[in-house]
Amino acid sequence: APAVFTEADVYQQSFDPQEYLKEFYTLSDSQGRPNTFLMQNLRSLLKMFSLDGLRGDTLIDVGCGPTIYQLLSACERFQEIIALDYTDQNRRELEKWLKKEAGAFDWRPVVKFVCELEGDGEKWAEKEEKLRKKVRQVLKCDVTKANPTDPVSLPPADCIVSTLCLEAACKDLATFHSALRNIGALVKPGGHLVMVTVLRETYYAFNKQVFSCLHLERQAVEEAVEGAGFDVKFSEVQPYLPGDVRTDCEAVLSLVARKRASIT
Repeated sequence: APAVFTEADVYQQSFDPQEYLKEFYTLSDSQGRPNTFLMQNLRSLLKMFSLDGLRGDTLIDVGCGPTIYQLLSACERFQEIIALDYTDQNRRELEKWLKKEAGAFDWRPVVKFVCELEGDGEKWAEKEEKLRKKVRQVLKCDVTKANPTDPVSLPPADCIVSTLCLEAACKDLATFHSALRNIGALVKPGGHLVMVTVLRETYYAFNKQVFSCLHLERQAVEEAVEGAGFDVKFSEVQPYLPGDVRTDCEAVLSLVARKRASIT
């Protein structure tokens, strides 16, 4: 594990989105072993975005990275999506796919997998088009700022989704608490937060680089979410299969919370 926290500027300077996608977002690896981590997360996201009340006009994806998997079920429930990430090359990589540019990552196997989960494997092209249409903006964000999209101010959204972001972006639990308050401010009262977070992980590695991760327990995450003004409505932990040299992750937490009405 890295002895030090991986600062934001390290992501900006040396995070390679294409290598990251190749390493973690194919449905099976070069040996043909299934990507259970990804499949499990896709199932959890479908389950969470199928819950009552998880619908509305606007969805903000906080820390999207170069990926779209986290929006595949969500795009059936929301009309407009705003994707946020700190790292320029991640936003650029996402835009490549949105604009169907040459060299964009091939998400088709993942899209087809989600369509099969949703009951119609033939709808994959339609889903890709729907998602491309609904992502209206891709903006820079910093979750450690009181307004993460500063200098842009976004109107409060019906829902925010954040997958595998805060645990990498926050150096300690206090920063994690304040980051949740910061992103929580992007949601309307009565709106929702959908999260996928790794538990008890201190590092992840790919392409000969190691990135730090904040070691979190389920209770700490739930307390931070409650402390940011939300009530946890759904929370489920799934084990992470041991024996993966790329990370010391032990489990994955999927969580949905509803923002409390502000006390005036």
